[in-house]
Amino acid sequence: MPDTLHEEYFRVTSCQHYGSKYTIFTGVPLKADSYSINSGKYIVSIQCENHSLPIKPSVGKQWRVRGIRALESIQAGDYALQQHLYDAPAEMECTLPETGEAIIRFIATEKDFIGIGEAKARALWETFGGDLHDVLKSDTPEHRERLRGVLSEVSVDALYNGYAKYRNLPHANWLASLDVPLRIQQRILKHHDERTVDVLKSDPYALLGFGMPFSDIDTIAERMGFEKSAPVRLAAALESALRKQVGKGHTYATHQTLKPEVGKFLGDKELVAEAFAHGHRNGQFVLRPETGTYHPTAQVMMESVVAKRLRKLALQTDLYDQEADRACMASVAEVPYELTQRQAQAVLTSLDNAVSCITGGAGTGKTAVLRTALRALNTLGYEIHAVALSGRAAMRLHESIGFLTRTIAGLLRQEPIEPTADQPLHLLVIDESSMLDLPTMYRLVTHISPDVRIIFTGDPDQLPPIGCGKVLSDIVASGLIANTTLDIVKRQEGSTGIPEYSKMINQGIVPEKLSAGAVYFHETPRHKVAEQCAALFTEAPEGSRILGATKALVSDINQRVQKAVNPGGKRMEFELQGDRFFREICQGDSVLFTQNNYDAGIQNGSLGTLISSEATEESFGIVQLDTGTEVLLTQAIQESMELGYCITLHKAQGSQFPRVIIGLQQGRIVDRAWLYTAITRAESEVHIVGTASELTAITQAPSLAHQRLSYLEQLLSEKKSP
Repeated sequence: MPDTLHEEYFRVTSCQHYGSKYTIFTGVPLKADSYSINSGKYIVSIQCENHSLPIKPSVGKQWRVRGIRALESIQAGDYALQQHLYDAPAEMECTLPETGEAIIRFIATEKDFIGIGEAKARALWETFGGDLHDVLKSDTPEHRERLRGVLSEVSVDALYNGYAKYRNLPHANWLASLDVPLRIQQRILKHHDERTVDVLKSDPYALLGFGMPFSDIDTIAERMGFEKSAPVRLAAALESALRKQVGKGHTYATHQTLKPEVGKFLGDKELVAEAFAHGHRNGQFVLRPETGTYHPTAQVMMESVVAKRLRKLALQTDLYDQEADRACMASVAEVPYELTQRQAQAVLTSLDNAVSCITGGAGTGKTAVLRTALRALNTLGYEIHAVALSGRAAMRLHESIGFLTRTIAGLLRQEPIEPTADQPLHLLVIDESSMLDLPTMYRLVTHISPDVRIIFTGDPDQLPPIGCGKVLSDIVASGLIANTTLDIVKRQEGSTGIPEYSKMINQGIVPEKLSAGAVYFHETPRHKVAEQCAALFTEAPEGSRILGATKALVSDINQRVQKAVNPGGKRMEFELQGDRFFREICQGDSVLFTQNNYDAGIQNGSLGTLISSEATEESFGIVQLDTGTEVLLTQAIQESMELGYCITLHKAQGSQFPRVIIGLQQGRIVDRAWLYTAITRAESEVHIVGTASELTAITQAPSLAHQRLSYLEQLLSEKKSP
């Protein structure tokens, strides 16, 4: 005999969120559609995974649950209390009360309705009755005028502000009923209105735009009654295949690469053919008949805007006049050594062109050239805006050039850069621009006036950006924008030999001696790489950082290093909703943040040290960032924190460390560019841990960095005028 499904209403009295995966919440039972307590003899308890929730539960909310119920006895003080336990119930929804007394209690007791007590809430019900929800759903002048007959203007604002959190409940419950994950529900309801939900009801495949996989949406669409041959499904399969290519770094795709992916989604040759024949109708991409290439609309739009801005700047040449010459000579005279001919040419090029590039490998003098050019341009009246992707890189750039620097994210949060009568001249410097992806470049050029000059610095041969595109490589390859490539490593007494070693790797040449200068190679079997990396770190923890190719390797190394260098550290322990929790991160540990939190000054990739694991009412501990800033760990911040003795190369790009240990293992992302970039993260000493055969194979194979499909180069090289 099947278990009976029970249905109950309850008001939440306690709630515990276990990271981003699991939630337990408990409440007192209510009479259906009421705020009146049904019984004081039992409580209702829910255990569920977060993806099944329509909204995050919190104390005071009213919920309905339906599912298989287990009865348990729990001790509450001196007496036993019955618990109605629902583990992963069939249905859950947060509800709004509808009847008079329920609505009055709802408004009077909910903390979101600031300053509205029972008397005012009762007056609202007496005035509006069952129309009250309709009035609150729509904030119009007419509705406000009616409400002002009962409430003050301040209370009207409080009523609408409080109700705004609840008006999307029907949509949230509908999305949850389809098993749309909570994170996607929140994204939809936070940034979109009910029209978006209406779109989803007619085309559930629009969920692709919110990050939901095609296969999951397909299940939802089938439950909603969509046919396998529905046009929206076919278009979505092609769109999803395109999105997958963008996820690999490409800004467009070919029929050859898309067809197998579309086939996996649709599983039918005729449907695949139909998708290619009519998939373009949804406007998600542009098909170029002359090349047969598929360009996602967002990417081709961004490439077109970036190309137009750069072409306009590229036309502004011959800017080097007598005044610029005097400024240049004065700046060059301050350099404590003689610039090479190529370095001097790079300075002149930067002064002569409204947009230019200074490129080259490690040790070729890019920073010296940039510092010299910027001093001259500053003398000419230009306000310098220098940016880098990471906080650590921005700090290092400031130390190198002497001008104010910030992260790209920091610049984009400031007011747009526009010429004024007081300051007409502006220059944007983008350091380590090999890391610059297309979306970030698009945001930059649309954040600054078209008249702002730009200087790019970087190394096109380094690891390509995480996001799509390869902006610096395309700019250099197009030949449209003035670029000076510095290729002479100025060897000095006591040189590490790191630039020379990395240059050979970049050229596909395996060094004759795998250990040379300050580069040390440690022949190590694959299964011993983590152990050897940890051992090398413990020899000199200060100033060392380990770089790993995979998350699994990084995690393994971090745990080994922690045990070796911080065995007695006090681990993080804290209390949530009466329960004790702990994390295996200890006071004194090196930590890494994996999400942005701009209010706290944290970026994805920020590094620091946990200087206090003591939980207080204000925080779960304190981290001192590498920049010197101390950060209080809120729940959200500490959830994005992990051990940082070993990090992935993408997290390290744009930064340098005195001593770098490289855990070398062949894999999907490890190629010549990866190894070259990893070596150049070191300032004075490199340790490569792995096998000689793998190092040779990685070095001699073509770099994956140049295999990305990108349309920007063609847009720049084909069109010489805006």
